[in-house]
Amino acid sequence: MLTLPPLALYIHLPWCERKCPYCDFNSYQREAQPPFAAYAARLLEDLGQDRGFAAGREAGSIFIGGGTPSLFPAEAVDLLHVGVRERLALAPDAEVTLEANPGSAEAARFRGYRAAGVNRLSIGVQSFADGCLRALGRVHDARQAHAAIAAARDAGFASFNIDLMHGLPHQSPAMALADLEQAIAHEAPHLSWYQLTVEPNTAFHSAPPPLPAEDELAEIQDRGEELLARHGYEQYEVSAWARPGHQCRHNLNYWHFGDYIGIGAGAHGKLTLPAQGRVLRTRKTRVPKDYLAGAATSIRTDTAVAPDELALEFLMNALRLREGASVAQFEARTGLAAATIGAQLGTLRARGLMETDPARLCTTARGFRYLNAVLAEFA
Repeated sequence: MLTLPPLALYIHLPWCERKCPYCDFNSYQREAQPPFAAYAARLLEDLGQDRGFAAGREAGSIFIGGGTPSLFPAEAVDLLHVGVRERLALAPDAEVTLEANPGSAEAARFRGYRAAGVNRLSIGVQSFADGCLRALGRVHDARQAHAAIAAARDAGFASFNIDLMHGLPHQSPAMALADLEQAIAHEAPHLSWYQLTVEPNTAFHSAPPPLPAEDELAEIQDRGEELLARHGYEQYEVSAWARPGHQCRHNLNYWHFGDYIGIGAGAHGKLTLPAQGRVLRTRKTRVPKDYLAGAATSIRTDTAVAPDELALEFLMNALRLREGASVAQFEARTGLAAATIGAQLGTLRARGLMETDPARLCTTARGFRYLNAVLAEFA
């Protein structure tokens, strides 16, 4: 039987300084000053419409993503945070993350964000090499990246993430490892480190850049994982490494198939309705001007997850974690009996891709490396 899982809140701020050629997120290059005040007010109306989904639960985390949320002035973030607390119960130790670009204007706001209740930053460095940054269309340089990390520490952020990509245009394994070494030198508590992929509907898809060969990508991955482990970082998720106590709680809620309310242009949510025996996916109007202009009651589209898709949806999330999930959690958060996936588990265990513990759903080291092949068994 379905039971209510923990709850989180995602807030989408869609504007950015410039659209990067690899980005397929719902983001829009600003042509003038974004309507910060009007957008914040609409976000709070949006949350007011969805607050009933909280069902008496406290939100354990808030993630403010984009776009470039650090374009927003600290005063607007403060008003937004106050308004959220008036409409949604937050855990006393709630993790509140804001994505930030390393530009000097954004870094100057870090103290204001800290005073506004943000207690974790995710800094979109991507690379510490100016040539790679230019190839990615980033608006900052390496000097600004280093300065932003120092500014985060100076502003009092004990917890922050450095976001890095590898497999970049013209990037050698030595260059990719140099990026990692520089992030480690900053003693970042958390690192997101993942390979650049060329997605549809991006400039890179229309004009693909020259990317490293497969053997170089494999070398980068293997040597990078060794380097991170040597410096005390634990890989707890496919693309996330953390020092003890600094795992991203908001993302862990996703991977454990928790619930989250999504507000903002194009924001997605996932909500459990035990009384109806179903899991709901929500999506908000994508285009900011339409999101701002529409009636608060008309900007959300709801889609129930089909019962025969629930197992795959759960496993696509849970198996991204090194520790996987318990069978009891699978049953509570999908409403399905473990026997539903018994045949597939038997096949994968026989192939050495899943651990044999009957109480857990967890890949072996080999299965973790070939996760797409594991998930294909449940499709």
